[in-house]
Amino acid sequence: MEENERDKGGEVEIWSWGAGTDGQLGTTRLEDEHLPQLLDLPRFSSAGPISLLACGGAHVLALTTDGKVVTWGRGTSGQLGHGDMVSSLQPKHVKLLESFVMTHVSAGWSHSGFVSDTGCLFTCGDGSFGQLGHGDCKSHCSPVKVSYFDSKHVDQIACGMRHSLVLLKGTGLSGDQVYGFGSGKRGQLGVSMDNTRSISVPQATVGLEGVEIISIDANGDHSAALSANGHLYTWGRGFGSTSDVHCPRCLPSSLCFTQVALGWNHMLVLTGGGEVFMLGGNRHGVLGDPQKGSQVKHLSEESREENLEKVQGLDGLNVVQIAAGAEHSALVTENRVIKTWGWGEHGQLGLGNTYDQISPQAVRLGHRLPGQHTMIKVYCGSGFTFAIKAVIPSQT
Repeated sequence: MEENERDKGGEVEIWSWGAGTDGQLGTTRLEDEHLPQLLDLPRFSSAGPISLLACGGAHVLALTTDGKVVTWGRGTSGQLGHGDMVSSLQPKHVKLLESFVMTHVSAGWSHSGFVSDTGCLFTCGDGSFGQLGHGDCKSHCSPVKVSYFDSKHVDQIACGMRHSLVLLKGTGLSGDQVYGFGSGKRGQLGVSMDNTRSISVPQATVGLEGVEIISIDANGDHSAALSANGHLYTWGRGFGSTSDVHCPRCLPSSLCFTQVALGWNHMLVLTGGGEVFMLGGNRHGVLGDPQKGSQVKHLSEESREENLEKVQGLDGLNVVQIAAGAEHSALVTENRVIKTWGWGEHGQLGLGNTYDQISPQAVRLGHRLPGQHTMIKVYCGSGFTFAIKAVIPSQT
């Protein structure tokens, strides 16, 4: 959700559904929810309402309009940043970050990353693979500044299963740079060493030199980056039976991509024309077209574009946002409809049942009041889903 939309003074609603046995749904109940639940979350007084979310394995990071961070859900690895290793049913401020204005957050399987407006990076949670970037494999229950980037300006962090990516926006001759740290056995760090097991000190990826990067993403053992000219770069675990890729490679395509969302076995990409395509993911009905999916051959790198399939059932709809969980997918259309499909065992599709779905199905969040319009953004955790709905009064 863009800053200029969320700061217009309208009401903000937060909805959640899916796996909830670690308190990650914010409902105060330790149970799954098969239909979207409207949460009664506090406004955190001077910090303002929640404006952005990051969903991990079973925890949630939330950023308020004033740049403060609150977290809830599973905390047994210290990923909530509260100074302990205790799960939390209620959102709590991350006190060690209260003196900073935070601009970006990311949640991995059991670790978390936070970026301030001054370009400082903090991490906490499970560090057993070096994914916190502190030069060791220790875990931390409070955010710790990543000293490697003390003289650099971090723009974004993306946390995967057991690895992390960091984007530095360059100036002058330095250019943009992506760094990786953590588990690298499937090539997800992009450091061009086939036998890399793990790295605890951030190391620059190889293959993105001279490329202007606008966003990075990580999930499972996959990594991705989008360039300013709409090219998609991927590395890490191969999709389907394709080989692992140990340094970023540009996906051959004539399409211009604006968003990417990674799952454990699939990837969604959104084009500038509002079309959604998928790569990989033939489990739990995650493919939009199962018949076509069963016929897809696993091709060589030279013909990878043929593996990129258009998501079926969206004819005539302009999609504005995409999200991916472990094995489920979600999107938002231009007319503010959420659609989900894929794995549904925990109710993460929000359809009132636990069935898998092979094509996008509409999710109902409640009736929109007359005389108002809304901005909606959807977020996926491993087996759960959140949505932020900003109800903005019409200008008369």
